[in-house]
Amino acid sequence: NTPGCVYLTLVCHPGAVVMSEPKPPTPTPGDTYKGWLFKWTNYIKGYQRRWFVLSNGLLSYYRTQAEMGHTCRGTINLATANIAVEDSCNFVISNGGAQTYHLKANSEVERQRWITALELAKAKAVRMQAESGERKNKLVGEFQSTLRTLNSKVEDLTTCNDLIVKHGSALQRSLSELEGIRVGGEMGEKIRQVTERATLFRITSNAMINACRDFLSLAQSHSKRWQKALQVERDQRIRLEETLEQLAKQHNHLERAFRGATVLPPSFSGVPGKGDASDEDDDNEFFDAMEDPAEFITVPADPKYHRLLTFSKKNIKSPQSLELEPVRQRRTRIPDKPNYYLNLWSIMKNCIGKELSKIPMPVNFNEPLSMLQRLSEDLEYYELLDKAAKCQSSLEQMCYVAAFTVSSYSTTVHRTGKPFNPLLGETFELDRLKECGYRSLCEQVSHHPPAAAHHAISEKGWTLRQEITLASKFRGKYLSIMPLGSIQCLFEKSNNHYSWKKVTTTVHNIIVGKLWIDQSGEIDVVNHKTGDRCHLKFAPYSYFSRDVPRKVTGVVTDKDGKAHYVLSGTWDEKMEFSRVMQSSKGENGTEGKQRTVYQTLKAKEIWKKNPLPEGAENMYYFSSLALTLNEPEEGVAPTDSRKRPDQRLMEDGRWDEANAEKQRLEEKQRTTRREREREAVKAVSPPEEGAHQDNYQALWFEKLDDSASGETLHVYKGGYWEAKEQGSWDMCADIF
Repeated sequence: NTPGCVYLTLVCHPGAVVMSEPKPPTPTPGDTYKGWLFKWTNYIKGYQRRWFVLSNGLLSYYRTQAEMGHTCRGTINLATANIAVEDSCNFVISNGGAQTYHLKANSEVERQRWITALELAKAKAVRMQAESGERKNKLVGEFQSTLRTLNSKVEDLTTCNDLIVKHGSALQRSLSELEGIRVGGEMGEKIRQVTERATLFRITSNAMINACRDFLSLAQSHSKRWQKALQVERDQRIRLEETLEQLAKQHNHLERAFRGATVLPPSFSGVPGKGDASDEDDDNEFFDAMEDPAEFITVPADPKYHRLLTFSKKNIKSPQSLELEPVRQRRTRIPDKPNYYLNLWSIMKNCIGKELSKIPMPVNFNEPLSMLQRLSEDLEYYELLDKAAKCQSSLEQMCYVAAFTVSSYSTTVHRTGKPFNPLLGETFELDRLKECGYRSLCEQVSHHPPAAAHHAISEKGWTLRQEITLASKFRGKYLSIMPLGSIQCLFEKSNNHYSWKKVTTTVHNIIVGKLWIDQSGEIDVVNHKTGDRCHLKFAPYSYFSRDVPRKVTGVVTDKDGKAHYVLSGTWDEKMEFSRVMQSSKGENGTEGKQRTVYQTLKAKEIWKKNPLPEGAENMYYFSSLALTLNEPEEGVAPTDSRKRPDQRLMEDGRWDEANAEKQRLEEKQRTTRREREREAVKAVSPPEEGAHQDNYQALWFEKLDDSASGETLHVYKGGYWEAKEQGSWDMCADIF
């Protein structure tokens, strides 16, 4: 019943994630140090795994790494903190009673790494604080010396003022006495002149005396105010440091008060003798009253069902278990992103409520890929469709298709850069036939509204086709991107025909703060042949939710609505699926509706995100596939995105030239469109009043009605790969 036992259970469990993580390097002075530690919360939950970050003399922690961009759970300033070692794995950090973190490392070696990093950071923070104090004391000394000098000068002015008043009065008395003496001739005239001049001097002196009196009054008043202001500033700095250290704790209390949560009695709020442990805000969280609860609940099924499981083991392996050696060695780096600053708000403030595709944006907000290349990135986890093609059961196949649907969002989690808007007629081919068994082609088939058609075909027996139109609106604080159009996947062997749509992408913190991306909404993946359906729900991020961020849940049902599989996970990390053995109605959820309880077998991992390449943060957070998309390649069409001069210049770091080239291409596209519109008007006989149309026809795609899904979309009509083989691109327009 001790915290240590709980911890040992977590660490020794063969499935513990901690054991599989690489050990961090030995810290050096000045480094940012981060990693997982176990933090004591209370007797109910014991030690909980948290992500800790040590930077700039501050130790902060988060529930997950994903929270680093927006939600800090607590911070301790090491300059005033006490670091104590309890045993081989435990250590305590306290700032004198206001905050105390009881932490446990995975091993004695890992604990020592953290202790070393903390001690180095504390020494540096104390040194910087001392230097800051010296600078502050020096500044205060200079300020006080200046005040003393000013006070001395004010006293001199006071003395001069008194002397002027005294001598002026004496002069006036002497002149008055002279006026009383009767003298004639030239002497009388001289006395009158002196009297007049004295009168002028008296007027001027009085004016100066009044000005000096006002100045003295103001100087004395402001001198006292400056001294008070200096003392107030010093007091405020001290209070600010204390407030920052307490912010996370206060925020937690406010959240609980807002939700009306019941706070545990003092005897359970922390560890007796271990100081204050109530700063663990996320472990005492309750569901917000307005939060939409889970639509269903899963519980373990009876063990007898495990013996009846008939899955083929080869179909439940992780997609990453299949590794093919590429025939061609492709690049693994692109030039690092230049550190060019441009205020996003200065441009976006004039775009509120507008369609962003119609607004010219500088490349400073872009990434060196076009929207066609971003669309091709949906094939990052093509292995899921390869596995789906081998499935004998359409319901099991649906699980892989649904996982493929979710996986397409994993590349967007850190990708805050905007892709280049493709020019009309622009294409992009992705030929991975030798390496991966598939090849795909994208074409920009419409400019307003912007629409791209995509077709991919695999030797493993599947075809993927989609037509996506993006609608985007700037809402002030955030940007909403709504993909319109349909995605379809067809399997040759079974003739199963699936279709689905994409969810809404939201870019937050447009005005201030760090940009971050969220995906939210619901997707229905439908098998039009069998009637099977998978309903996926992408939960929007909520600070008040105790769920993991970026959560996705789904249920696979047959045509009669009977559930067969449950999917769960996150769109940025991994997905798991479980076979449903029984289902029943459970407790009431929102508005009194009963939530379904699914009894399931043990969950199996169906998809896991590939790790980003080393240095990805300096390369626009591109995945290994994304790094190769803009790599120059011989034999592609002259309209291929790889040949865009503005995009190439941007990738090379020549952004000023890229902006000029982008403007030239956009103007060329507008000119070409006006020419087509004039030709379209001439073709109307007789010309209709107000005739205004664009007679552009896609080169490699044609618009067709799909009888299975009822959708109308551009479908590949063939000819591209044959033209590439022959090296004949005469039909391609000069768009660059």
